[in-house]
Amino acid sequence: MITCGGAGFWQQRADVVVIGTGVAGLVAALAAARTGRKVVVLSKVGETATFYAQGGIAVVLPSTEDSVQAHVADTVAAGGGLCDADAVASIVADGYAAVSELVADGARFDESRPGQWSLTREGGHTRRRIIHAGGDATGAEVQRALNAAAAQLDIRHHHVAVQICRDGAGVTGVLVHSEAGPGLLHAPAVVLATGGLGHLYAATTNPVGSTGDGVALALRAGVAVGDIEFVQFHPTMLFTGAAGGRRPLVTEALRGEGAILVDSHGDSVTAGAHPLGDLAPRDVVAAAIDDRLRATGDACVYLDATGVHGVAERFPTVTAACRAAGIDPVRQPIPVVPGAHYSCGGVRTDVHGRTELAGLFAAGEVARTGMHGANRLASNSLLEGLVVGGRAGRAAAAHAGRAGVTRAVFDDAPRAPMLERTALQHAMSRDASVVRDAAGLQRLTATLSGAVERPLTDRIGVEDAALTLTARAVAAAASARTESRGCHHRADHPDTDAAQAHGTTVRLDDSGVPQAVAPLGAS
Repeated sequence: MITCGGAGFWQQRADVVVIGTGVAGLVAALAAARTGRKVVVLSKVGETATFYAQGGIAVVLPSTEDSVQAHVADTVAAGGGLCDADAVASIVADGYAAVSELVADGARFDESRPGQWSLTREGGHTRRRIIHAGGDATGAEVQRALNAAAAQLDIRHHHVAVQICRDGAGVTGVLVHSEAGPGLLHAPAVVLATGGLGHLYAATTNPVGSTGDGVALALRAGVAVGDIEFVQFHPTMLFTGAAGGRRPLVTEALRGEGAILVDSHGDSVTAGAHPLGDLAPRDVVAAAIDDRLRATGDACVYLDATGVHGVAERFPTVTAACRAAGIDPVRQPIPVVPGAHYSCGGVRTDVHGRTELAGLFAAGEVARTGMHGANRLASNSLLEGLVVGGRAGRAAAAHAGRAGVTRAVFDDAPRAPMLERTALQHAMSRDASVVRDAAGLQRLTATLSGAVERPLTDRIGVEDAALTLTARAVAAAASARTESRGCHHRADHPDTDAAQAHGTTVRLDDSGVPQAVAPLGAS
């Protein structure tokens, strides 16, 4: 280990470093800063998954027929037996307070009449409890409000976190690449809010920066990840026939308002698959679409929203994306396919974002709090980001006050295995998509083991190394789970196994390879 201090390196100090500028990151940064701590926020790219969130925020409002118990029950039902019910209850119960704080920071939601938010319903919910903004532009409004509230924070753009620095006592800082060159932020507390891992796959609803960075940073720091095999494929991603990259999401709120899923013959896709039909949890609908496409050989199915009143006005984001692709959702069914969307697992934390490493916190999609279990309930993501982001920021600030000044060190010229991105995405899309099997996962593991070690000298290299390590973690966990549960489907193990009703933990072995180890909570 060497102390960073040679020519070409910059060094600075902070109390709390937050990595990421989506909902969890900015809420955490604001919460920490409001305690008086010096906070530095790292922003890799301008886009965030928060901005693209269409559906809304699931929240129990006072003086309605809804209840925390009902929301918890729906969340646990969607989670395939792996939700931590206490964690779910803790987060859901704080939802209204967190949304109220967001409103105090300037967010505005659609109203059914003055002073009363309008509510919609999405898949898996038994109540109308989804608040939204601009119809289907909720994420954009949340991001706008948080950007405005965070305008006075120290946000470092085009800064890429390379390595979490630590000593025997805990976190000491972050090694960073920036436009000014490599540098070191000495800090006793770091909050990972890096978002998801959608770009493990050739096509995803995620923005370009969703490359599994936080999972890789945590694993290399010796921290476990949990339930990483549970990658949620959104049932309705706009299909345009184009090659990979980010594709627009077609919000399931459309199905909540009456849109129906049909195949090329006009037959229902979900009939008989679940009592809730098109409003079944996402894993059920995505698997039903995948089954139908395999049976028919078609490239897509269709979401028919022509019967939804005022679809263009109520869903302007979807309408604009469709019309840009030459489709008029007012008059034509929308071609859709499942797409990589949300990681239900991630860095293991408690409901305050604390990891097993003192001073390292995680919030938002990068974290596994126990909220989502084996499958995320629609619109619980912004809820979790708001609640746990605020808690993690306050906890990080408190830890920084106790820990005091730290001095970070790091390994000289960090290196990591990385596979060429297109080859990795092809392998993941082929072998670890909506449905997996042992033969495919073995082939995937062999492909990933061919990664070549290279220095982490720029953003692309850091991302490719993160994608490679995260893909190996997904493959290890998916191989260990020899059953179908939640959004993890095994063609060779189509049934759910009661003996596997526990989480999966992945750690790096002594050679730096992710391995599935004892179940969560096991000794």
